[in-house]
Amino acid sequence: MMRMLGFAALGLALIFLLGPFLIIAGAGFSSGDLLVFPPQGFSLRWYGAVFEIERFRESFVLSMQLAVGSTVLALLLGVPAAYAMARYQVPGGEWIRTIVTAPVIVPAIIAGLALLRYTVIPLGLPVMAALVLGHTALVAPYAVRVVTVSLTHLRPDVEEAAVLLGATRTGAFFKVVLPNIRNGMMAAFILGFITSFNQVPVSLFLTGPGVTTLPIDMLAAMEFVYDPSIAALSTLLALMSVSIVLIAERVLGLSRYV
Repeated sequence: MMRMLGFAALGLALIFLLGPFLIIAGAGFSSGDLLVFPPQGFSLRWYGAVFEIERFRESFVLSMQLAVGSTVLALLLGVPAAYAMARYQVPGGEWIRTIVTAPVIVPAIIAGLALLRYTVIPLGLPVMAALVLGHTALVAPYAVRVVTVSLTHLRPDVEEAAVLLGATRTGAFFKVVLPNIRNGMMAAFILGFITSFNQVPVSLFLTGPGVTTLPIDMLAAMEFVYDPSIAALSTLLALMSVSIVLIAERVLGLSRYV
């Protein structure tokens, strides 16, 4: 009896999680001109049309650049911060860990509003700089947490042995520590990249004329266009994110770090 209930609960959970994706994917195969489900016939025209829409191509490139740039900056900040918290007794360490993870806990829409009100408007930052700042702040906690997990699996005496053999602390960090946490850093980069690329609330507050990320561009397009191209593009983006995660799990063992 319990086994049947367990399988039933599992089936309901899969339907709940995958149902919206299957509906959107199916709507993208429609041969009609309206976004409806069940689809009106079967056609790949809207999946091909996605690549012909110039504004989607431009915002895709911008989103890629933003995701890569902000994730690299987050790693440049997060790796030293994680190392300091993992290797040294930092005063108020627990409070610092809580503050570092705050962007993950606080709703992104609040973070976006705060960035707009207290950094962008007073400082007069350009739109792209504001986006990079906002996405870096959003992604940095993932870098810190994932790299910290990776550092806990690296024995401190390995680094100490390098120092005893003549390496400086800086040399030991770059020649011993970084190579041994490479997989953790790559896992942090992948999580940060996906989080940044698919980000909506923060980008919604920080985008401006001529600078629009792909998710925001899709949201704006829904106000004026109601054809299946949005469903097709959503499906392609979902498949891209899932593929990246599956490859990362296969190559890096992503689940060990999150």
